[in-house]
Amino acid sequence: MVRLTKIYTRGGDKGETSLSDGARVTKDSIRVGAFGAVDETNACIGLVRLHTSGAMDEMMARIQNDLFDLGADLCTPEGGERRSGALRIVPEQVGRLEAEIDAMNAGLAPLNSFILPGGSAAAAALHLARTTARRAERAITTLAHKEPVGEAARHYINRLSDHLFVAARVANDQGAADILWVPGANR
Repeated sequence: MVRLTKIYTRGGDKGETSLSDGARVTKDSIRVGAFGAVDETNACIGLVRLHTSGAMDEMMARIQNDLFDLGADLCTPEGGERRSGALRIVPEQVGRLEAEIDAMNAGLAPLNSFILPGGSAAAAALHLARTTARRAERAITTLAHKEPVGEAARHYINRLSDHLFVAARVANDQGAADILWVPGANR
């Protein structure tokens, strides 16, 4: 368990931070960028939760916890000293997202157009979280081109944006309040 008694350490004052294996890296490293984007996604889901309740809020709470797991996974390099026993995203977490997507999507009408972000407050916040999840996915993909990243971690972040998209439709009165894109409408 983590215990924080002092919030600032001055350890990062020169533009470096520590990974969980003790390695020091610059704060603009692609690894820090990847888990930073995951943290930003988590913060957006915190905003989502201001507008959700019941089963939707429970899903978002599980996702927030998973995102901390994902951040811990990314903070521990696959080849680092402390890789043994490191917290990693597992396929079961990806499977849970897929099952939730399927369950939510079962009650939605098929789309005939792209959706504009918006509708209800919850849906707008979910779309914001979806776009930050996509940015996190791009950052993780960049990292994976340079250093090993677990397959389940890559799958999780990819499924998450799909999950948030479907959840936004559910939050928009099961898709009835979706705002559809009208190509060229303002020409």
